[in-house]
Amino acid sequence: MKCVICKHGETKAGQTTVTLERGQTVVVFRNVPAQVCANCGEAYVSEEVTAQLLQEAEEAVEARVQVDVREAAPAPA
Repeated sequence: MKCVICKHGETKAGQTTVTLERGQTVVVFRNVPAQVCANCGEAYVSEEVTAQLLQEAEEAVEARVQVDVREAAPAPA
């Protein structure tokens, strides 16, 4: 797909880091599967992956975690 940020690059499969913060909780997900722009590096995460990250972050908030760094689950086949 064409990048909506730079309008020049095409995206390709890659990985990114996603940081989510709410209140006193910060959760960092590393190696998140994404489509990454070859020109500017903007990353696009699928709806399914986003839902999973948000669910895990919500569990961290409920557990009163302050800082958590996680490896993202592999992309579904």
